[in-house]
Amino acid sequence: MLLIHFVSFILLFHSVSARPARAKGPALTRPRPSVPYFEHPAEGLPIVSRNGTQLPPYDYSYVFQQLIDHNNPSRGTFRQRYWHTYEFYEPGGPIILFMPGEVDASGYYNYLANSTLNGQIAQKFNGAAVILEHRFFGDSNPLPDLSVQSLSLHTVQQAIDDLTYFAQNVQLPMPGGDALAPGQAPWILTGGSYGGALVSYTMSDQPDVFYAGYASSAVVQAIVDFWGYFEPIRQAMPVNCSADIEAVIAHVDSVLGSDDSTQINTLKSAFGLQGLAHNDDFAAALQENLLAWQSMQPSDGPGGGFYEFCDALEVKNGVSAPASGWGLDHALQAWGNYWKSSYYNEICGSDDVETCLGTYDATNPFWSYDYLYNAERSWQWLLCNEFGFYFDGAPETHPTIASRLVTPAWGEASRQCGYRFPGAFSNVSPAVDVPNARGLNTVYRGWNTTTERLIFANGVNDPWREATVAADGTLSTVLELQPHLLSDGFHCSDLLMSEGNASSKIKSVQETALQYLEKWLSEWMPSA
Repeated sequence: MLLIHFVSFILLFHSVSARPARAKGPALTRPRPSVPYFEHPAEGLPIVSRNGTQLPPYDYSYVFQQLIDHNNPSRGTFRQRYWHTYEFYEPGGPIILFMPGEVDASGYYNYLANSTLNGQIAQKFNGAAVILEHRFFGDSNPLPDLSVQSLSLHTVQQAIDDLTYFAQNVQLPMPGGDALAPGQAPWILTGGSYGGALVSYTMSDQPDVFYAGYASSAVVQAIVDFWGYFEPIRQAMPVNCSADIEAVIAHVDSVLGSDDSTQINTLKSAFGLQGLAHNDDFAAALQENLLAWQSMQPSDGPGGGFYEFCDALEVKNGVSAPASGWGLDHALQAWGNYWKSSYYNEICGSDDVETCLGTYDATNPFWSYDYLYNAERSWQWLLCNEFGFYFDGAPETHPTIASRLVTPAWGEASRQCGYRFPGAFSNVSPAVDVPNARGLNTVYRGWNTTTERLIFANGVNDPWREATVAADGTLSTVLELQPHLLSDGFHCSDLLMSEGNASSKIKSVQETALQYLEKWLSEWMPSA
């Protein structure tokens, strides 16, 4: 295996210089379901194995020759990056494989460390840890661009096959690394968010490869009309803030639905967005203030971006609003002033409103740039084809903090997906859903998976919760060999040991997961 040390400034130069001069595009990109980024406090210190051997630092990357197309191996291989350490390994220990998901994985090598649950599994059970980069992200590209033709090989099934082929064929750069394939050693597949969904999907699709799995905040249920993203936020945010946001959104929907151009322009002007031509773009822009919730963790404490927004609405002359809020008039004015005083500049800078927040200019080359190192494009391909996950307003029968004018049609294949990937959906059979969320859930079982030795861990405050097995009202069955663990965490909180220090419930999830893995590993027997 080829060993490469990627120095940070070289990575930065490479990723920037590889991109053409690009047109500006909409700021309305929705947050991806990604694992949290963090910096390891001991970064830069020597890594030493248990027998005293000095090992490469966590940021050293290796290359695995992965199949370009698992359905046609004759197409050859591409260089798939991975990171690895055996600092805690002893013969007989497990291999812990973690895929960060839809990101350039070079920023996530610290998930090898024992400050994460992956590293804790390795330390406690004498294992070796591996981070594998997802195809079409970072430097792991089967083909030289992100064109529609190239992205035909960017599917959930190809990612599953990557994980399987890697486990079965990699020769890890460690003593005895050529004799650690599944069957010779117990492999534990771990991941969070989309990567957590891949844990479930892979163990369902390839049941005899990975002995056990841990899936944090795993978005296993593909949902096109994903109004549920805002439901955990509505439930957990300060009640005065949610009351006022609901009141403003009801007013916004009433005005935008009135077809009264004078009222509509007055409403948009209250936020400084009078130049935004399409009403659904304006309604979607108001979601932006809610999206900061995803980056929160229990260790953050008060004062983050989301609470700064709520304070702007709920604190008047040093006094906080009662549980019912201040009411529509004050909340509308305060929200608009927040946009005009600081928020617009934070997300748009000097761009005009249509350039920053408009999504209807199909001629903007931003939509279809197909250069590499464009993680948003790679992720949007999966959304448009398989997952959906369109953030929109709740049904009329349910309270909502997001406008109902934003519907799946605002982003579906007939428009934004069509802009991004011209021609990709024009010849799709009417019998096939686009995106084919229903097909994905049928094949990989979504909420209804019965895979054994698979731990699901979720947080009640996770905005992606409604796509996980912890969704409200889900009928997913908790099995003896498929525990469902729930904490008061946010998105993938349980992957970080620091969040266990901040929350006893997260710590309990982490400790319980290790107990399950200890029991299962004690029962493992080699089969090869």
